[in-house]
Amino acid sequence: MEKILFQDLGLIDYKEAWDFQEKLFKANVDAKIENRRAEKTVTETINHFIFCEHPHVYTLGKSGDESNLLLSENLLKQKGATYYKINRGGDITYHGPGQIVGYPILDLDKFFTDIHKYLRFLEEMIILTLAEYGIKAGRYEGFTGVWLDADNPAKARKISAMGVRSSRWVTMRGFAFNINTDLDYFNNIVPCGITDKQVTSLEKELNREIDVNEVKEKLKKHFAQLFEAEFI
Repeated sequence: MEKILFQDLGLIDYKEAWDFQEKLFKANVDAKIENRRAEKTVTETINHFIFCEHPHVYTLGKSGDESNLLLSENLLKQKGATYYKINRGGDITYHGPGQIVGYPILDLDKFFTDIHKYLRFLEEMIILTLAEYGIKAGRYEGFTGVWLDADNPAKARKISAMGVRSSRWVTMRGFAFNINTDLDYFNNIVPCGITDKQVTSLEKELNREIDVNEVKEKLKKHFAQLFEAEFI
């Protein structure tokens, strides 16, 4: 089984977590370039899996539309939120307290070289976790992420957004899973550029506050099973 170094960074500034990810990501990419040039393994890549929460922040992916942020700079400050344009896929999304953000930094050469399969596995991890709470979740055709009532366009609502980046089969970025999230912050954007769908949280669906650490353990369990890996 592949080993994955797990870290929970707790509540951390988005830019600080971004810089940390970039450092780990670059180390793995550089190792793969070095190994390829040497035609042998000189430096082993290290798989990482990071959990964290962020203070209120909006992030726009490289293919996103800035008009999907519905707040001026002054209103952003009033909301206590920050805004970043970043180099992941996807459009605009929100991160904030009560939301589990996961950043797997994996060398997919050690698992499988298929980004679509990778995204489906991340979605499946969350689908399996929600099933443990009695919630049936699935995928919405044409979109990434995890949805409830995905087969009913009038009721479909998103509970987890995803955006990943990869280079030389090394991944970064990941997923955001709404647990006890203040959903009002999503009213200030067009989430993921989708104008006619709602966003939800585990707390809203179950009508009670959720133990975030309990959810994290379930996510880790399903991730390890899907990727046939072991956390260290």
